[in-house]
Amino acid sequence: MTTSPAVLVLEDGTRYVGRRYGAEGRTVGEAVFATGMSGYQETLTDPSYAGQIVVMTAPHIGNTGMNDDDPESRRIWVEGFVVRDPARRVSNYRATRSLDDDLEGQGIVGISGIDTRALTRRIRESGAMRAGIFSGADATLSDDEQLELVRSSAEMTGRNLSAEVSVESATVIVAEGDSIGRLAVLDLGVKESTLRQLAQRGFEVHVLPQSVTLDELRAIEPVAVFYSNGPGDPAASAAHVELLQGVLREGLPFFGICFGNQLLGRALGFGTYKLPYGHRGINQPVLDKATGRIEITAHNHGFAVDAPLEGVVESPAGFGRVEVSHIGLNDQVVEGLRALDIPAFSVQYHPEAAAGPHDSTYLFDRFRDLVVAQTEKADA
Repeated sequence: MTTSPAVLVLEDGTRYVGRRYGAEGRTVGEAVFATGMSGYQETLTDPSYAGQIVVMTAPHIGNTGMNDDDPESRRIWVEGFVVRDPARRVSNYRATRSLDDDLEGQGIVGISGIDTRALTRRIRESGAMRAGIFSGADATLSDDEQLELVRSSAEMTGRNLSAEVSVESATVIVAEGDSIGRLAVLDLGVKESTLRQLAQRGFEVHVLPQSVTLDELRAIEPVAVFYSNGPGDPAASAAHVELLQGVLREGLPFFGICFGNQLLGRALGFGTYKLPYGHRGINQPVLDKATGRIEITAHNHGFAVDAPLEGVVESPAGFGRVEVSHIGLNDQVVEGLRALDIPAFSVQYHPEAAAGPHDSTYLFDRFRDLVVAQTEKADA
């Protein structure tokens, strides 16, 4: 394992000196931390992390290696990777190669050997901010040159990344068991485990590019529409909001997760805002207000919906009554929306939750039941 020097620079000028990890060179992005103690392969291949340098709060990373069964998409999406103590050797029967191999092979610039606890506290105190990792020749740049590269990089606020992560053409996943109809999935950065969960519920899953129009969506004659997770600022996705409003007006059942929750919020007429440092990890407690049950959930989001936590309110965009269905217990953030007069709901977290926990997979059953009920109503 290389011991050549590397440095992480935050936009506030804070510097952390460590060792090169992964590819050599430079990278810039928004520095965020993920609190999961496992599942780093799923984190790395989650398209929602596009544009971000991910700091792992668990100190020891890489011991289970990498394999061809667990990726959530076609590649690693993080802009950079930060760990304290990379594993010296792989120790897992499922591994086919090391984490180092994939980071270097896919050109992911990283850094190891820094105090990730101190870095995480810095982000918690000051908020998510732009950062850069520099190794090789880039590590020899002056402090001022490195800081200027960080400060001149794009901020996440106002950034639309959907086109970077979405499929270019439609694909179809065959339903498992008896099909209940075609499901239009808008790929804003969808994960493979989400698609599997939907196919297992009897949907013929049509994964559509983020640029699809309402007429193109209608052409597949879907029984429902699903908006996936994804990176970027929901306020920069006006076209996806307009498309969703068309879907809602036509009465098609809708389910959105993560970015899809934020876009439903905006389609209903609510605002969104940037969280100080976001929620990222597989240990986030959420209250389901309908049942009183507390679920431990997987999150990856830096933005949230601005809606009243209590009571039923009228949709500012004219879609009837709406209520907040789920609340994050760490900071009282909106974690779910339910429309009461149209067949639409969403959650901010990830019910597919690879690599866990699995408290929230029932939401896919809830979606299936909603679609079946609407189909039966239409046929009656």
